[in-house]
Amino acid sequence: MDKIPMTRGGLEALEDELRRLRTEERPQIIKAIEAARAHGDLSENAEYHAARERQSFVEGRVAELEDVISRADVIDPKTLSGDVVRFGATIDIVDEDTDEEMTFQIVGTHEAEAEKGKLSVTSPLARAMIGKSLGDSVEVTAPGGSKSYEILEVKYK
Repeated sequence: MDKIPMTRGGLEALEDELRRLRTEERPQIIKAIEAARAHGDLSENAEYHAARERQSFVEGRVAELEDVISRADVIDPKTLSGDVVRFGATIDIVDEDTDEEMTFQIVGTHEAEAEKGKLSVTSPLARAMIGKSLGDSVEVTAPGGSKSYEILEVKYK
């Protein structure tokens, strides 16, 4: 069973989602199923089928979250240092073609949100940057084509 690297914040977010699914979603679904059953014939009851489908989705998500949480390998970026890009690093980069500067933190797959600057460790950009140092130029082949970035700063916070 492989460990899944993630930050403390990522683990807490998954635990919060699991808690919400167990304490809020499950009881709501049970009530919806009971209410739909009260309407009679279940074979043509759209509310019942929708509630059962929602229940199936929630139970699948609960099982997935339990699995991920049990295999979590929490890495605290604050305990790391240096100029080499590793998991948990916050990196300032510049697009060498457009001079656009960006900041990303390399995080686990389950906590990645590119819009919030959290880049999955498995993304093409993160994979290209891992092991590189401050000032290095990185060539990334992504679905949109090839891009070059320069690493401006590496922080562990």
